[in-house]
This record gives sequence, structure tokens and C-alpha cells, in this order.
Amino acid sequence: SLSLSLPLSLSPSHSLSPSPSLSLSPSLSWLEVDLGGRTRITAVATQGRYGSSDWLTSYLLMFSDTGNNWKQYRQEDSIGSFPGNTNADSVVQHALQQPVLARYLRLVPLEWNPSGRIGLRLETYGCPYGSDVVGFDGASGLSYRPAPGLTPRAQDCVSLKFKTLRSSGTLLQALGADHSLTLELQRGQLRLLLRRGTGSLPSSEAQRQASLGSLLDDQHWHHVTLERRHGHINLTVDKSALQLHDPAPLSRWEFEQMTNKCRTGNVTFSCPDPAVVAVTFSSPQSFLQLPGATASWPGALSAGLQFRTWNRAGLLLTFEIPQRGGVVWLYLSEARLHLQVHKAGSGLNDGQWHSVQLGSAQGRLTIAVDQEEGETAQARLAFPVTTGSHLFFGGCPAEETNQECRNPFNVFQGCMRLLTLENQLIDLIVVQQRLLGNYSHLYIDIHTQTLISLLLMVFAEVISQFIVLLYWSCVNRVVVEMVPCSLAVFEASCEAYKHRGNSSGLYHVDLDGSGPIRAQLVYCNMTEEQTWLVIQHNNTERTRVAGSSGRSHHSAYFDYSAEEKQLMAIINQSEHCEQELSYHCRKSRLLNTPVGSPFSWWVGGPGAGGVQSYWGGAVPGSRQCSCGLEESCVDPMYYCNCDADRGEWASDSGLLTHKKSLPVRSLVLGDLHRAGSEAAYRVGPLRCHGDKNFWNAAFFDKETSYLHFPTFRAELSADISFLFKTTASSGVFLENLGIKDFIRIELSSSTEVLFSFDVGNGPLEVRVRAPRPLDDDRWHRVRAERNVKEASLSVDALPVATREAPDDGHVRLQLNSLLFIGGTASRQKGFRGCIRALRLNEETQDLEERARITPGVQPGCPGHCSSYGSLCRNQGRCVERSQGFTCDCGPSAYTGAFCHREVSAIFKSTTSARYSFREPYEQSRNASALSSSIYSEVTLRGEDISLSFRTRQSPALLLYVSSYYKEHLALLINKHDKLEVRYKLDGGRDAEVLRSRVRNLADGQLHTLVVHRHADAVAVQVDQNPREDFNLTADGEFNTIKALVLGRVSESDELDPELARLASLGFTGCLSVVQFNSISPLKAALLHPDTSPVAISGPLVQSQCGSSAPTNADAAENTHHLSDQSGSVNTGQPLVNSVRTDSALIGGVIAVVVFLTALGLAVVAVFLYRRKETYGNPEVKRTKAEDSPESPFTDQPDSHNIPSETAKEFFI
Repeated sequence: SLSLSLPLSLSPSHSLSPSPSLSLSPSLSWLEVDLGGRTRITAVATQGRYGSSDWLTSYLLMFSDTGNNWKQYRQEDSIGSFPGNTNADSVVQHALQQPVLARYLRLVPLEWNPSGRIGLRLETYGCPYGSDVVGFDGASGLSYRPAPGLTPRAQDCVSLKFKTLRSSGTLLQALGADHSLTLELQRGQLRLLLRRGTGSLPSSEAQRQASLGSLLDDQHWHHVTLERRHGHINLTVDKSALQLHDPAPLSRWEFEQMTNKCRTGNVTFSCPDPAVVAVTFSSPQSFLQLPGATASWPGALSAGLQFRTWNRAGLLLTFEIPQRGGVVWLYLSEARLHLQVHKAGSGLNDGQWHSVQLGSAQGRLTIAVDQEEGETAQARLAFPVTTGSHLFFGGCPAEETNQECRNPFNVFQGCMRLLTLENQLIDLIVVQQRLLGNYSHLYIDIHTQTLISLLLMVFAEVISQFIVLLYWSCVNRVVVEMVPCSLAVFEASCEAYKHRGNSSGLYHVDLDGSGPIRAQLVYCNMTEEQTWLVIQHNNTERTRVAGSSGRSHHSAYFDYSAEEKQLMAIINQSEHCEQELSYHCRKSRLLNTPVGSPFSWWVGGPGAGGVQSYWGGAVPGSRQCSCGLEESCVDPMYYCNCDADRGEWASDSGLLTHKKSLPVRSLVLGDLHRAGSEAAYRVGPLRCHGDKNFWNAAFFDKETSYLHFPTFRAELSADISFLFKTTASSGVFLENLGIKDFIRIELSSSTEVLFSFDVGNGPLEVRVRAPRPLDDDRWHRVRAERNVKEASLSVDALPVATREAPDDGHVRLQLNSLLFIGGTASRQKGFRGCIRALRLNEETQDLEERARITPGVQPGCPGHCSSYGSLCRNQGRCVERSQGFTCDCGPSAYTGAFCHREVSAIFKSTTSARYSFREPYEQSRNASALSSSIYSEVTLRGEDISLSFRTRQSPALLLYVSSYYKEHLALLINKHDKLEVRYKLDGGRDAEVLRSRVRNLADGQLHTLVVHRHADAVAVQVDQNPREDFNLTADGEFNTIKALVLGRVSESDELDPELARLASLGFTGCLSVVQFNSISPLKAALLHPDTSPVAISGPLVQSQCGSSAPTNADAAENTHHLSDQSGSVNTGQPLVNSVRTDSALIGGVIAVVVFLTALGLAVVAVFLYRRKETYGNPEVKRTKAEDSPESPFTDQPDSHNIPSETAKEFFI
């Protein structure tokens, strides 16, 4: 502490005015104290001058680190002044609500005793400031050892904050006498590990206790608390917490009494922010072009990068090999990394950062994924690999400006950083300034700390000017060019993932955002019209139960892959949930009669659940099965088929759809004790679709319309998120007022969103400016957050804008009016358009419920195709729904939720698929009329043909179209492995042959062919090669086409001998996405053979051979989805899984053989054991065969169907 006594006598010219709006200037008097170093000041005390009438009655406090720039200290709910003394002897002390870190303190008198002069004694309280941060480089550490003689305590607590860019590393390790506890990062997730013994074991051998968080390697501060109390360990990461049992309490975990500490490696007591720059590839036009580097020795290459994405496919890097005239492609396909046909790594579309290192030296090409933790693949080459003049990351420039970049794969959409060439880091700031390379449609992410340091170097101005410059830069530069590559991207439902363009697969669903419910890994099935979220449990197979006289009932319990909070949140948030419940019986009754006690029941619902006595397909409380409600039971006296108690197999099955009774927790079957009783049951996975929060919307059709809600409680923190779409250039989304305070989010212009609030210090504004208009009638996402430290605003995938809160200001937001949505209390600047998915502090607000009772506001919001229609690809048509959209793939040769999945088939030499067109009137007038919607025009002035193929046959006929007038069109590969297009448009002349210059089309690789004819002009393009143009000499009219044939052509009488011989050979290989004008003949043959005019002969097997990935035997992959794959039930005989045969069967066998002799017992036991083996093995094989999704075309091609001797693959 410091005690000073300083009498001051001021002349009239230095008199002070006690005005609350005091304007400080150098002419004022003050008392300045130099504390000798940075000090944490917690309180001040004043006293008048001894034995006098001199004392202060009011004063200000100011602090500084340099003695030049001063900050006034403000307290909560005051203007910043402190009350002083009332006499010269008493001491008045003030504890600072927020301690101050400073070296210099300045006291400025405001008022004093009018009968005396300024006089005071000053005392400050605090302690020297020590660093509270420490920096590690990956090889350094701090160790603490306890003082001797410590006694264990019942509870301990360790808390820390950390931030890092590395996804893995140890944060803390506590060693006990024979065990250790470790906190470590693994793939951006915090893991708590408990090891037996004090030696170091790899993480895989440790007992993993818990894991929390995700994407913790985002260079933001994360708070961790680890507490041991009464045999339990509580772990908290940010807002997520869990509790688990401590199986072996650490005997010496006394951090408060640890005195001996030791440093190893380069430990720094500072926390510099690395200048890491990331780039986001945001659209199909995105690319980054860099000049090729000169290798340090001939034939050597080194390139590296880190990337993160949620897409399963995309180009990462490509460059030419000038010595060989070849091209190198590094790309993602099916979430695996491919280098040409060599691939490494898997599951790389998880949104985490992954490092890739590509190198070439001494004839060996090497690719490494995720360095120490990942995998490596190598291939020996017969030629050196060096880069051409340029390298392209993410994609290629537009074709008209591009001569050296070809991309046959999907473009990359995601983030990249730490790009290196020849082990030198690429300076992306220089790229951003267009001083190096070239780019398009990229967002470059500069960390805020880096931006501030750059501004400080350029602008050596006073602090007020610096603030203005920083604000200008954040508005005009950073918002346009930064992007939040570090933001978490878990969506709240499968519905939300679908509307990002994702297809079926496993996804993390974060139901409450930053709330306490952890993200859950679920399977999203997007193949149907609805988007299903599927949660498995421990027994979704059909399970057989044999009768036994030794017990009265059979019980089964179901454990789900999700926690209780996650299950309930999913069910409550979904529009519809269901579970299949089926029972197959023979002399085994189910529910008895509605007036008797049920033989069987199930337990379902939240928590422990409640007993339910109805069955699948019936309604709660009915005590019936579905056949009882439909009055279709085998015995009309009963309400379930099984209650008829017959000796032949029967079944009762259906869906449980009452959400309050889901999920099914357990099942009790009671009528299995009689001789001959036998049954099988199945409880399917929990399936839910729809997201009430995602589609909860309101439409505001007038500027004066609004919704109002109770006051928003956001005193210390506020988290607001919603989506909007509008055609208006401005309007207020949200407003809540107080006496002086307020909070507001508005569209201030067509390209700017403004988040503003006032907590008593004056309005604080955060702005995000978009490069394109936001009033485009498309959905845009807004998220605004405010806490005592800062405020942030994000719009779509644009960079997050932030503003720090004043250090010495108010922190509580005092609101007392109603919350207005879509307007203001003054009914000015209202919003016209749609708002949906509004969440306040992670609680969804029911906009539709309020809109139904509010004039001028309509529930729901139509017109989703304007925002999501682009997700329907390959000529698919977007169809509006009340909640969302679907893609009609009828006009497309593709299928799937977004018309994105190719329709491919394996052809053998005897395979033929013939699509018949409408016959001429003269030939069909006696035939029955058919719908013409599936037929094409029969006389053509032009064709648009596209297909993909893969074959090693040469020559080979790809496609043949015949006519009733001896005209034809043929696409074929000639004996020189080149493409020929043959047109015969005049029956009296020979066919015209158009030959492409592209070679090697029978190489077993996938090739794409496009043919366009208009009259006599024909354009042909093969793969990414330049288009070739031809002209025909015929009149250009293809008269009365008859049929289109894929594969073997049986009608060859009208063909010339060469083409007839080729047509008889058929086609061996793969055909994919065949389109002839508006007709998709291959899709019709595979998916609609019964309703389309298609005739198939020979084997035609649906396959995925049309994907860009190689399809040889070494590369074959089997994908098993977590979806419900059960088929229809045959009521005559159940399909049971003998692997799950109940132990009651064993008890029955024992009851029988107990009457046999010892020798007979041994013989029977051996005999039964052998029969069990022979009976069980076929069932196991059958179960594996049923793992694939149900489809009439699920067989995979044999490897010899498409030979691939030269296309090698290296898989890790």
C-alpha cells in the first residue's frame, strides 16, 4: 500500500468546476502515483490532511501503463466519480468492482470542503501483477511437484483456459502413486484419460473416461474445469459439462500446496497469436493459382497444405508435368484422398483440419495425411515429377481464360491454410494483394490480432484516430475478405444438413447450439421424400424366442446410441417420430382381450418410461393391434392376430408414432411357457423427420406488422440467431427497449446488417457488409452475440465482425418493454419478408403460434425453391413443399435426393436394353392407346446425347438409334480406340462417319461423351478435351425413330456389314447417365422397368461404376448405412436370426436330457452342439448379406468385368 499526504493550494485560475460533464485538460490539477511496475489495483482509500479543514468530497480515478495515455475508471451505474471524505480524520475506502492493471494512477479532484483547500492522504491496495498466461511450442512443459507431508483431501479443482491451432496435444497430466490422469486434445476434442501405472502409455491403451467439445483447435479461448469431489470427477468445457465416477482417486493431487516447479523446453510467459491466414473456397468458380517452385534438386517436389471441408469430393491441387505432358491431380472422392489413382486417408470430410504433404524424390512419389497421426502412401515412378509453371488449388479458372488447368472432379468447397511449396510457407497476404499468383471467389481470413498489428505498424496515430481506422478497416476491408474458417459448423438437424446440399450419411447434430446438450452422431437418410434421422439401439435385428416351462416371461432391454437429453430433444424437435414394433408367433398370445390382463407389454417414453399395452399400428390406450383397428384380424373375436393362439405362424406389426411413448425402452413377452410356444420380435431403430425449429417461420407483409414476445432476458449475455429472406432493402428484424438501454438487429441497407445495443455507455454498433445484395428473396442466416467482453455478428458464411466492450463501462443490459420481432415499438422501419428459426439464448421462439393470432402476419413462409432450387442438379426440377422442397429427377438421367447420384450399369456381351419410341400412326392405329408422356417426338431435327462409359473392348458399340425408314445413328469406339459418330439420315445413301481425334478411349478409365446436333451441324466433346465440330451432307432430319439400343443389337438386317458385325458383339463394360434428348433409357431400364417402354435381355446389373473413382477389385469398398433395412414380413413364416436364439432353448434341452443316462446325455450334448454350428453358420452369412441397403440392383460387378492392369491403387 502507499500513503501520501499532499496539501494543495489552488489560485482562482485553477479552480475546479464540479460539473458532471467535466472536460479534462492539461490545466487541471491532479495527484499522480508511479507504482514502479504493472500492478493489480483492487481498492483506493482517501483521508483529509491531518489537523486541517482540507479534504476532498468527490474525485475521479485514471490509470495508465505509459504515463501518457489515460483511461478513466467507471463503476457500474455511475458516471465514474467517487465520493470522498466528510472530515479530515476518517478514512473512506472504495473497492474497485473490476480490478485494474496499470503502473500509473492519477487522482483528479472534483469537489472539496468549501471552507478549506484541496488536501488528501491517498492509499492504494493491490499486488504486483504476474503473467497469467504461458506459451508452449509442442515440446515444452511445466511440471509441479507437491511439498512433502501433504494429506489427501476430499476434493480438488483445476481450472484453465487454452487456445491452440493444433488439434492434438496434452494439456495436463496428474500423477498418482500407481495411476495418472490426463487431459489431452485429440482431433479438436478434449479427452479425459485414466491410466493404470505411472508409465507412459499410448492413448489407445489408456482407459478413456470421457470426451467433450469439438473444433477446440480454432485459436479461441476455451475454459476447462476439472473437479474431483467425493469419488466423482466433474469435467466442464465452455458450457458443456459431465460427471463420471473416479475409479481410483489420485492420492496426491494437491495443486494449491505444490511449491516445486520445473520448466522443460521453450516455455514463454506470453501468448502471441500466430499470423495464420486461411482461404475459403466458397463457390464452384473458386480457385487459387500460384507460380510453380523450382525444386532444390532435379526430379524433386514438395508441397503441403491443411484443409477442412464437409464435402465428400473436390479438387485440392493440380499441376502439369511438362517433361511428360501429363497432369497431377490431388483430390477428395468419397471423403478419401486420391492422388491420380493412388489414395490415402479416410473420413476426411469431418470438418476438422487435415494436413497433406506431397513429395517426390528419387523416383518415389509420397503423400502423407495428418503427419504423425495419419497415414502415408508411396508409389515408384519411371519418370521424375516436377511442377509446371503454375499450381492450382481448389479448382480451375474459367475455360475461356484457362489453357493449363483441367479438373475432371468436383471443385473443393472449404478452407485451406499453411500452404507450402518447397518447404516455404506461402504468404497469403501477398496473394491477397495480388502481388503473387491469382485467385477468384476466395475469402481470405486474417486473424483480428494480425490485422491490428498491421494497422499499428502503418498508422502511428493517437488512440482515438486508431479506433476510427480500425473501424473503417473492419467495415470496408475485413468484412469483404475475411471468413470464419474456425467456426463450428454442426447443424441442429438432418433437415438443416439436407438444405446445405449434403447427401445421406453420418453427421453430428447439435440440437441446442452452444447449450449443454452435446452434439450427437446420427445417420441422416435423405433418399426418401422425407429426411429421416435414425438412431440405433443395441438390438434392431429380428430376435427369436423359444418357449420354456422354466420361466413365465421374457424381457428385452434396449440401449440407444444417444444420451437421454439428446433423445428427448430429438423427439421434441421433430415433426414426426416412429419405431417399428413387430411380433411373430406360433401358439404364443400377445395382448389377450381388451378386458383381460395383457400377456405382453412394452415400456417407452422419457426417463424410465411408462408401461404401454397397445401394439404397433394401434393408438395409445386401445389394448389392440393394427388389425383390430382395421377389423382385419384372422379371428374377428380378437384384436390381434397372435391372440387367436393358432399353431401356424402369424404376426402383428406396425409403427409406433405417439411421440410421448417413444423411444421403446424394454419389452416383456409373457405367453412363452407352454409346450410348442415360439415367437420372434423386432424393435426397429428410432426414426424421426421434420424439424419444427428449422421451419418455424412467419411472413410479415406490411412494414407496420410485427410480433411481440415477453422481454428478452439478456442482462449479461445474449445469443440471437435466425434466418430471413426479403425483397425490401431495409427493415428491423428485432428490437427490445429499456429506459435507456436497448438491443436491435436490422437490415440497414440491401448489403448491410447492423447489430446495435446500449448498456448505458452509449450505442455500440457491429456491422457486416455483404459483397452481394441480401434483398434477393433467398434465405440468409444471422447470428448476433453479446457478452461483457465483446459483441459479434455473423451473416451467412461471411467473416464474423466483433467489437470489444469498454473496459470501464456498464455491463448489464436493462430491458423492460416487450420484444418486437419484424418491427419496432414506433411501427417505423418495419421488416417485410420472412423470418424463421428464431432462437434467443438457444431457445426456439414459436413464430407460427404468434402469427396465427396476429393481424398482418402469416404463419409459415412459401417459396423455398428460390433459395434451395440450385441444390437440384443435373436438370432436376425443384418442387415446392409447405416445409422445404424436393427434387424431381424425372427429367434427369441421375437419381438421389438432389439428382446427384449417377445411374450406372455393368453390361456383358449378351446384354441388351431396348427403348422403343412411339410407332407411326399407320402402324399403331389398331394398337391400344398408351400415354404419350413417356415417349419422345419421332422425327428429329437435332439431338442432345450424353453418356459416360468405361471399357477395354475395342471396337465397341456404345449406343444405337434406329428408324422406320432405314436411317440410324450409332456411337462407337473403333479399332483404333477413337470415337466414331455415324449418321445415316438418308436411307438411299451410305452413313456419314465423324471421327474424333481423342485417343485411348478403351483404357478402362471413365470417359464422358457429349454429342449435339442441330440440322447438319454436329458438335462432339470427349472428357475435357476441346470441342470438335462437323457438318453433315444429308438434309439433317432424322425421320420416325424407332428404338434406342444399349448393348447388343439383335435387329441388324438394315445395317452395313461392318456395323452389323459390331452390333452383334455387344458391349462389355460400364455405361452411366445415358441421356437422349429428354429420354433417360438406362435409368428407365434400371429403376422403372415395369412402367417404361424398355425391353431387357441378358444380365443388366446396376453398379456404381460410373463414379470418378477407380473400380478395380483392390479399390472396392462396401458402405453400410445405419438405416432400417428390414424387408416386408411374410406372415406364413418369420425370418428369424438364430444367432440371437434365446437361452430358454438351452433350458428346455436340459430339462429333457436330465432323464437320460450319463452316456446318452454326453452323446446328445455333442450332437446338439454340432447341429448348432451347422445351423448357425448359414444364418450368420445371411445376416451379412442383408446389411446392404435394399435395392433390386445391389450386386457388385466382378473384378474381371472391367480389367485394370495399369491403374494401380494404394489404399491405407
